[in-house]
Amino acid sequence: MTTAEGPSTELESATVRAGELEFGVLSAGSGPLVLCLHGYPDSAWTWRHLLPALADAGYRGVAPFSRGYAPTDLAPDRRYQAGVLGVDANELHEALGGDERAVVVGHDWGAMGAYSAAILEPQRWRRVVAAAVPPGPVTASGFMSYDQLRRSWYMFFQLTPMAELVVAMEDFEFISRLWQDWSPGYDCTGDVARFAACMDGPGRLEAALGYYRQTLQPELQDPALTEAQDAAFALPPQPLLYLHGTTDGCMSPDLAATTSDHLQVPGSRSEMVDGAGHFLQLERPEEFNRLVLDFLAD
Repeated sequence: MTTAEGPSTELESATVRAGELEFGVLSAGSGPLVLCLHGYPDSAWTWRHLLPALADAGYRGVAPFSRGYAPTDLAPDRRYQAGVLGVDANELHEALGGDERAVVVGHDWGAMGAYSAAILEPQRWRRVVAAAVPPGPVTASGFMSYDQLRRSWYMFFQLTPMAELVVAMEDFEFISRLWQDWSPGYDCTGDVARFAACMDGPGRLEAALGYYRQTLQPELQDPALTEAQDAAFALPPQPLLYLHGTTDGCMSPDLAATTSDHLQVPGSRSEMVDGAGHFLQLERPEEFNRLVLDFLAD
């Protein structure tokens, strides 16, 4: 049974050592690994509807809290650019005992991590599911349009030194407003509280904003991650399911609707979810889950 806040099925919380980091994870089920990566301003709890559905379908769904998001460690190397999410995903695949049947799912920043992971080590992943941030070739075709730049104002604000102060003011009112703009009509109260909990402690909010600062400012990037960074903006070699909400206030639905024009790997497809905003996996969980499970079963 599913409630407004999430499924009645209790998710298992655990920690997993992968690479140099201890990751907090939520999981459900057993079987082939489906690794689910979250975005901003969100947490692993964004997958609270999908994980039980994966378990019921015979998969092991695992959702890590991204590096820097409590309870996962802060990165000792202070690397938070998009490409490092792909490196982390592959290390988690290894640590969790994944095999060639594994699938990587990503939303928002997690989508970029999924693209990167699948390109860096394609033998680990048989399929890729991404939502809310189209593959790089799609985004590049229209990101500089006035419509998308208007939607992306927050990205450039978060590069400024005052961002930490403003974002955390008044119980993360700034974050609440982003959710309301991006997913109109959705009650984000619980999700904002979960994000705030991930930001509790020194360095946490700096880490979350670091993804924007390092990805948008190449001089802050680690040259050792060049391949991983490039992969975060490319199309994976596996079949890809791309999902996007028709009322997304963050990433242009008109731009996302062109994704199918760029998909060349057999079995790939793109779907627009009617009436859903940026957090479509929470707004339309039954439809989102159905599309994912149908794609994995093909």
